[in-house]
Amino acid sequence: MTEAILLVGGKGTRLRPLTVHTPKPMVPAAGVPFLTHQLARARAAGVEHIVLATSYLAEVFEPYFGDGSALGLHLEYVTEVEPLGTGGAIRNVASRLHSGPDDPVLIFNGDILTGLDIRALVDTHRTSGADVSLHLTRVEDPRAFGLVPTDDTGRVTAFLEKPQTPEEIVTDQINAGAYVFNRSVIDTIPAGRPVSVERETFPGLLADGAHLQGMVDSTYWLDLGTPQAFVRGSADLVQGRAPSPAVPGRRGDRLVLDGAEVAPDAKLGGGTVVGPAARVGAGAQVDGSTVLDGAVIEPGAVVRDSLIGAGARIGARTVLDGAVIGDGAVVGADNELRGGIRIWCGADIPAGAVRFSSDQ
Repeated sequence: MTEAILLVGGKGTRLRPLTVHTPKPMVPAAGVPFLTHQLARARAAGVEHIVLATSYLAEVFEPYFGDGSALGLHLEYVTEVEPLGTGGAIRNVASRLHSGPDDPVLIFNGDILTGLDIRALVDTHRTSGADVSLHLTRVEDPRAFGLVPTDDTGRVTAFLEKPQTPEEIVTDQINAGAYVFNRSVIDTIPAGRPVSVERETFPGLLADGAHLQGMVDSTYWLDLGTPQAFVRGSADLVQGRAPSPAVPGRRGDRLVLDGAEVAPDAKLGGGTVVGPAARVGAGAQVDGSTVLDGAVIEPGAVVRDSLIGAGARIGARTVLDGAVIGDGAVVGADNELRGGIRIWCGADIPAGAVRFSSDQ
């Protein structure tokens, strides 16, 4: 089966403060680092060798995953000294690949949660005779994405960056962040400088007459680039809406990990995850949220669609709705934080100090 490259070097700026101390692919989703789900799905599709293209906080990955043997994989790590972009990162790890020039190589973005049929993408690549094949998905509002129109055979005809007017929206198909490259195509990417595969490599290949094939797979797909999307993705994994063989424990309305303490009358639902050594106090309500390792939800607090960082503390009767609380932050009792507000790591908000939402 095909070997793969996983692009995990991004800074995760849109996810801050979650990514201040943790690279985006290592932020826990449904109880394990998100990257674990991607690795497990690749292995289930028959992939055995994966090269991780790292950059930001690169030192975190190998101590956790090691050589990959625990997942049935052979993992290697290549670190960019300076960020090289998606195309540059692919080129930078090429020397670690074992494939021959005509062999297919899978490439995944490290922030996409998807139910993609990986084997079907590889099969499409082989049967179409393409140089590069792309996973495409359909979205209702494509203005935030790059459009990828195809002809009747699925062959890509153009790459259109983030259309804004109705006339520019010629398709609802977008680049979904998973590709198959012929190994020889990777060697044509310029080495030693930043390259965007979306803005430079793909349009350049198309202009040179290369065969780029699209495969529309409209199963579950979610870009986890924002805190709200990340929390939703974690909940979808717990509830079984998003597929992964790596979810620890049974799927259901909640996931309470070993070592967590939840009061008997606390109410958990909506795919909530309570991490190891975390505590949820009496009468607290936690819905559709992620409570990371060692965090504390005090009695009577209400937490909805929020992410509580490792070691953070949420005071009694405080209400959080769509909030992101950084690692080690303290939100005192009787506060109310709504509307996507983010509290930085280590911040300390006194009791009763805030009735605030970011959309006010």
